[in-house]
Order: sequence, then C-alpha cells, then structure tokens
Amino acid sequence: MVTTTLKRIITPCWKPSVQSEGENSGRAGDTCGRVDGLWWYKDSGLHGNGEFSMAVIQANNVLEDQSQLVSGPMSLIESGPYGTFVGIYDGHGGAETARFLNKHLFDNIKKFTSENQGMSEEVIKRAFLATEEQFLSIVKKHWLSMPQIASVGSCCLVGIICGGLLYIANAGDSRVVLGTLEKAVKEMEAVQLSAEHNANLETEREELHMLHLDDPQIVVLKHKVWRVKGIIQVSRSIGDAYLKNAEFNREPLLPKFRLPEPFDKPILKAEPTILMHELHPEDQFLIFASDGLWEHLSNEEAVDIVQHCPRNGIARKLIKAALREAAKKREMRYSDLKKIDRGVRRHFHDDITVIVLFLDSHLISRSSYRGPTLSIRASRGVPSHAKT
Repeated sequence: MVTTTLKRIITPCWKPSVQSEGENSGRAGDTCGRVDGLWWYKDSGLHGNGEFSMAVIQANNVLEDQSQLVSGPMSLIESGPYGTFVGIYDGHGGAETARFLNKHLFDNIKKFTSENQGMSEEVIKRAFLATEEQFLSIVKKHWLSMPQIASVGSCCLVGIICGGLLYIANAGDSRVVLGTLEKAVKEMEAVQLSAEHNANLETEREELHMLHLDDPQIVVLKHKVWRVKGIIQVSRSIGDAYLKNAEFNREPLLPKFRLPEPFDKPILKAEPTILMHELHPEDQFLIFASDGLWEHLSNEEAVDIVQHCPRNGIARKLIKAALREAAKKREMRYSDLKKIDRGVRRHFHDDITVIVLFLDSHLISRSSYRGPTLSIRASRGVPSHAKT
C-alpha cells in the first residue's frame, strides 16, 4: 500500500477539467487543457517565444507519460533570465518517477540557474542529477514497505529556450525534432536534436560494453530486442534504482528484476546528453515527443504534418497520425482502435505525449522579454470511469 507521505510526493498537483473533444476545441482560453476519454490536450496557447500545442493519449492502465510547459522566470532571482521550459517524462514500470520529475525537476533548474546566475549546460546536468538523488532517497526510505518503487523509472527529455539559445537535454529514448527552413531549396528540413539512449542502437551497446568491460552480458538480445542486462531497453534514465545501486537489487524486490550477480557501479546512468543550439530565423518549430510517437512516425513525416497543417490542434493531429499507423500495422481500422480501452490498448501502442513549440524569431531575439508566466502540466491519467 502506498504510504500517505509517498502519495503526497508523487500525486500530480494538476486537476484536469473534463470537456468534449472537437477539432477546434482546446484553445488558449482553456488554461489547464481538456480531457476527453483517453485524451488530454491543449490545442493552442502562447509561450514566451511563440505558440504551442500539447496532447497526450493514454494506452497503459495507469498513464506513465507526464509532461510540462513553463514560460517565465528560469531562476529564483527577480533579475534572472526568462525563457521557456519543456519536459517530457516517459515513465516505465509505473508513473511514480515521471510524476516526481513533473513536480521537482523544473524547481531544481530554477535553483541551480540562480546559483549559477544564468542558464548553462552545467545547470541542467546538476538539476538532472539532483532530481535523481532526491528520487533515490525516496526509494531508500520506502524500500522495505514498497520495494516495487525501486523498479520504477522514467526517460527525461528537456528543452529550454533562454537568451536566444536552445538547450536540449535527454536521458532515455524520447526525442525532439527541429523543423528548419532550408533556404537554398526552400524546403523544410527535419533535424533531430536529441541523442537517444536505447540498447537497440549499436552506438549505445558499444558505450555500454566500454563502460562495463568485465561484463559480457551487459546487453542481451531477447526476442529480437536488445536489452540492458536482458531487462530494460533504455540505457539512461531517472529512477530504476535496482540498476543503479545493488542495495535495491535483492529481496524483497520481485525476482524478475533481480540480477544473479552483484554489481559495484551503476548499470544505468542518469546524466543527460546535452546539446546547445543557437536559434535562427529559419528555425520554425520543435516537436517534443515520447517514443510512442516515433515508433510510428519518422522525423520527416512529423515535420511534414506540422508544416502543412493548421497550428491549432497540431499535437493531437500528430498523435492521430501515429495511431492510424499503429492500426494499419495490426491490419485494423483506426475507428476500431479507438474503441479499445486503456490497458488492452497498450498491446497496440504506448502512451504518447507531444508538445509542439512554434518559434517566433522576433520574440526570441528579445532576450529581456518579460511576458506573462505560463505553467501547464499534462500530468494525470483519465478518470477511472472514462471511455474512449
């Protein structure tokens, strides 16, 4: 049973409003977004550097994807930098870690930005690792009464626009793609900005072998899928304490998570890969999404949809395109897929979260801009009685 303290820590603080779905609904006036069946969405709104669109579709019995968009002060100091923060947290084994990130990561970004007196790659790295330590301390505290929390983790993708710069930090296999106008050919180019950490990538397997020279079984091919220690696909994450500290890889943890031999250093890393990109007028939009989207759409397909469709509701449109592909792969109609309830639906597709940021170069160039503060979390699953 979840303790009262743990509930307080991991329970999402945003409470959705329930409205009906429509292609043109979810406009900027719906401050907290809308819920309809397995959907949560905010079709359009304004952030400090342009417009945005957000959407989530639930597939798991408990929604494991969490996400947030914040536009405003990036530090605790009044004179500190302003910007826009995006977080995509794709949980696995449960929602606790993703919810924790949704509640605490941005606070740590603000804390370290204040201490550093500015945004930087080091600030973001410190925020990731501090949030990891905070979550692992909860695991340690509740280990004996709730051992399964040691097997819960989350991918973590962050984007920050601050001072004309874009920072992308990633631990896991969520992805962000930039749509940028190639002037020479007058075409929109899809540029992936995030490095992914998944054992199915040869580069990741090579890195794991280099980091664990004494362990020939660090990655294992099971059912045509490469997995770290034969258990998990991602090689970096927040949480997953059972693969970070041998203290949590023993009874009372379930046997399927326990390794046959002890280990003396973390198997998974929490440190993100960070990219810094100077934004230019040619940079038109950013598509942030959990891997559920990219399982069914290529970078180019996603960018093409955003380029050629109306901005309002574009995040939902991307998810629907992915769902149609998921249905096609199972030789079924999209209309039939929509009838499948959560839990069972996970056999057809994953939870999917999409945040599209449109980039207004005039607003981005105004580094001293002090527009209205925005904070929105898509952080809660649908009510237990909801149907598709």
